[in-house]
Amino acid sequence: MGELMDFAHEYDLHVIEDACEAIGAEFKGKKTGTFGDLGVFGFYPNKQITTGEGGMIVTDDEKIAGLCKSCRNQGRDSNGWLEHSRLGYNYRLSDINCALGIAQLGRIDEMLEKRSRVASRYNHLLNGIVRIPEALDGSKRSWFVYVVCLPDQYSKEERDKILIELSNRGIGCSNYFPPIHLQPFYREQFGYTSGNYTVTEHISERTIALPFHNNLKEEEIKYVEDSLKEILTQISWNSTLG
Repeated sequence: MGELMDFAHEYDLHVIEDACEAIGAEFKGKKTGTFGDLGVFGFYPNKQITTGEGGMIVTDDEKIAGLCKSCRNQGRDSNGWLEHSRLGYNYRLSDINCALGIAQLGRIDEMLEKRSRVASRYNHLLNGIVRIPEALDGSKRSWFVYVVCLPDQYSKEERDKILIELSNRGIGCSNYFPPIHLQPFYREQFGYTSGNYTVTEHISERTIALPFHNNLKEEEIKYVEDSLKEILTQISWNSTLG
């Protein structure tokens, strides 16, 4: 973010910081969402805290704040309810949703600590088995999901078999994420195909999102680790026989 902001200042660019999955995270003591001209956070049910739906914009620029408030309120400003100064939208978050979010925000440190505990246990148990998430020096991570990457020798087909085997054992899991350029819209609109971004595709084909939430128990984490290790051993054995 430091290099990005230096570049933006040099060329007089504005930065909208996408911190939707990083509430509470820090880099060198500075909170995510506070580097750019404005920051955005998401409160969909799978985020660290949720309001059911919706999100939040933060900024220290009064002009930007006023524009955001007007645009989310159908273009109204301070001149009255029936006067619309610009084209706007109905992006108002209800008081009930906000109350839910504010209550969780008061517990954000506790909730992030619980998520960090779960991630740390996964890291300890899975290190050396798969590629585990890493953090930059000077950073404080806000754990949103826990995604591992299989070693290079595993194919996409083998990864998909692993997902099936984990699911058969009652373990919720998924691939994560498919490359953006291979989404149907981008394929149709811009003609992207497999092979355009080989590094992205290679990593995407080997990712596994493992079960992750605040209150995941030690025995549940260990069951995931044991199951994944057993499945990987079986696949490696089959490949050797094949």
